[in-house]
Amino acid sequence: MKKFTKLGALALAAALSASVVVATTPAASAATCSTKTKVTMLGTIKVEIQDEFQAAVKEYNASQSCYTVDTLILDRKNTFLQNVTPLYAAKNAPTIMYTLQEIPDMADKVMDWKGTKLVKLVSPGLLAAANVGGKQVGIPSTAEAFGLLYNKKVLADAGIDPKKITTRTELEAAFKTLQAKGKKAVHFSAIWWSLGAHFTNIYHANAASTHEGRLAVLDSLADGKKDLSADPVFKNWLATFDLLKKYNGSTTNLTDTEYPASIASLASGEYGFLFQGNWTEPDLIKGAAGTDFGIMPVPVSTDAKAYGNDSIPVGVPGYFMIDAKQSTKAERDGAIDFLTWLYTSPAGQKFVANPASKGGMGFIPVYSGFKVEPATNMAREIAKYVGAGKTLEWINTYYPAGLQETVGKVSMQQYFTDKISSAELAAAIQAAWKGQTKTWRGAAK
Repeated sequence: MKKFTKLGALALAAALSASVVVATTPAASAATCSTKTKVTMLGTIKVEIQDEFQAAVKEYNASQSCYTVDTLILDRKNTFLQNVTPLYAAKNAPTIMYTLQEIPDMADKVMDWKGTKLVKLVSPGLLAAANVGGKQVGIPSTAEAFGLLYNKKVLADAGIDPKKITTRTELEAAFKTLQAKGKKAVHFSAIWWSLGAHFTNIYHANAASTHEGRLAVLDSLADGKKDLSADPVFKNWLATFDLLKKYNGSTTNLTDTEYPASIASLASGEYGFLFQGNWTEPDLIKGAAGTDFGIMPVPVSTDAKAYGNDSIPVGVPGYFMIDAKQSTKAERDGAIDFLTWLYTSPAGQKFVANPASKGGMGFIPVYSGFKVEPATNMAREIAKYVGAGKTLEWINTYYPAGLQETVGKVSMQQYFTDKISSAELAAAIQAAWKGQTKTWRGAAK
């Protein structure tokens, strides 16, 4: 199998700069049909934009007479594979699926996107993580970033310039200033996926300055040869973890209700910072209309010049796949038609790029030919980081399926609640990785 390669800052910058070219590609087919083919999709991309996504589906369904897209409700307590496997066993597989880490698991079940209109409109760098053995098994939804989000007004009122926070020491000073002003410093979420996927990525993205070096760290963990406790980058990352725990103003909540609570805390102006990603922006805007929110790096060193201290993790959060085993040609055609409409038609593009205040999902466009440009402050800030090459890799793209759940739900949450020591945390993470199949090297499970 072909070795995976991850998108780089230059590829993403090229994709973003290309995304504002005037559209020259026609939208999806406007053909009429006597009957409609039903096309099923598992889930709605993400829960925080499910209403906007469903609105897009509704408009697409009304726009033509050939296909009806229907979304299947998934059990959010289960992983993607736990949701989709029983459907395949029952010969009732969804036509459209959306995932990230499970791409290698699905590669033999889904179609090859090569030759389609959408593949031709996106940068090769953004396609790479969903290319398995030369087969383009998925296409990207958007580019996303995560880091320390901030309420622009709260920081300005406190006299804090986030662009001048370049070290862990300066971040702590900002936290203290907020507290002195009667504000809570940071909402640091204990929800498992935030810890297991995103916060662990802060370590892995900083673990080496090259893509190969970062994959070598995964190799050593899988081989059981990595001693995290002796790794200076891990120690620095852990010190930042401790800092966020120390100044966390929220009550520890390990349930799914933590996510909306964290958004409400930043939107309310009670908090200055929140560790999350730009996928929260639609809900932040809903909760505080007229308020701007920004994003900044999570500094993992007291040295401003340390690798990664000035950068934010940017990547593709998930890829659309189309079943090739149990779907009919008409269903596959409908799936392609819907996604092509979503990313190339004027109506679809509004749902993709407009902020929630205008009924959209607030995505950063990654397909060329977009007439609708991102309108939110955070999206513009992310584009600036990308343009300046100040991005970190989403190494969590290469985590084996289920790894982030194991690490997030067990060791990370236990450390967050002070049930295990830092040495025990390092040992638990090492144990979770040891013996994992090196899918990031193209190894088959």
